[in-house]
Amino acid sequence: MKRRNTNLSICKAIAIILMCAGHTEGPSVLITFIYLFHMPVFFIAAGYFFDKKYLNDPWTFCKKRFQGLYVPFVEWSLFFLIFHNLFFRIGLLNEQYGNWAGGVTHPYTWFHIWQRLVHIIFSMGGYDEFLAGAFWFFRALLVSSIVFLVLYLLLINRHKWLNHKTVPIVIALLAIGFSWFKVANHLNIITIVQGGIRECWGVLFFSLGVLYRRYETRIREHWALTLVYAALLVGAALLDFQGMGLKVQLKTVATLPITGAIGFLMVHSIASWIDRHDGTVKRFLVYCGDNTLYIFVFHIISFKLVSALKIWWYHLDWGQIGCHMVVHEHSTTDLFWVLYTIVGTIVPLLGIWTYRKLKTKMITKG
Repeated sequence: MKRRNTNLSICKAIAIILMCAGHTEGPSVLITFIYLFHMPVFFIAAGYFFDKKYLNDPWTFCKKRFQGLYVPFVEWSLFFLIFHNLFFRIGLLNEQYGNWAGGVTHPYTWFHIWQRLVHIIFSMGGYDEFLAGAFWFFRALLVSSIVFLVLYLLLINRHKWLNHKTVPIVIALLAIGFSWFKVANHLNIITIVQGGIRECWGVLFFSLGVLYRRYETRIREHWALTLVYAALLVGAALLDFQGMGLKVQLKTVATLPITGAIGFLMVHSIASWIDRHDGTVKRFLVYCGDNTLYIFVFHIISFKLVSALKIWWYHLDWGQIGCHMVVHEHSTTDLFWVLYTIVGTIVPLLGIWTYRKLKTKMITKG
């Protein structure tokens, strides 16, 4: 029986844990370090599993992408839409405390509900920014993976001088070139929510995932190289290089492809070492990597548990439970970011594990 390749699951687990840490307002250098590569890891991992068979059956690929990304996006966006006003009533959201940019959320009127519903269904936007802030990922991965497939088909069918080895390279270069053109001219793709820059990066890193799978046997992994990757990323963080944010400079166009690729190589090397050592850590990370969806969906609302503890600890105004994503006071000087990371990862996993156990028991009894 062929042994399952769990390396990429561990990679995704490390990336999702780093995502939780990146949302905690911890030490600034650490957060900058994380943002340099943690989201590219997901896109590269997705590209790794791209199969050339879909070139002959593109509709099956699109169907799977919609089932795996669009459907859960709509389901969980609707969940937070339905319960938005209830969260206000119980205090998890309030109008006094806003997010990093100073924005403040409000209860929805019927008009807002219907408008957001339309936005969710037809443009994969409109989700609750305060409780579902990471949901842009679903749209970006859906769009970028389909764009990659379309570009692949166009290039391989119309340019005979290209082959399956060179097409992903050309697509990656096209993504970088278009990103540069877009940023240099301050252009927005108005048909894509948030302007499309993350989708451009998605095409790039999806391409790198395809290339990595093709050449992974030639890529060396060694602890010394892993330390070099880490050192380079620390240096980039100290130089304040940026990740897949919305405020993009031309410098980011030049640096993010490098930091994203190096970050993936570092994470993959660490994951490979863990994958070779069976035990509790490996089993947990594999389970975590296989269930990243639920951490994406529920990590922010899970943060509220830690926020409640922090409010009690510092005797703060209870209204700060509505801060996005975490309680801001003392956030860069205390260690609550560690607890936020742990709870944001563990609580969603415990929730889905418990749900599945109860569901299995009910089916068995039935």
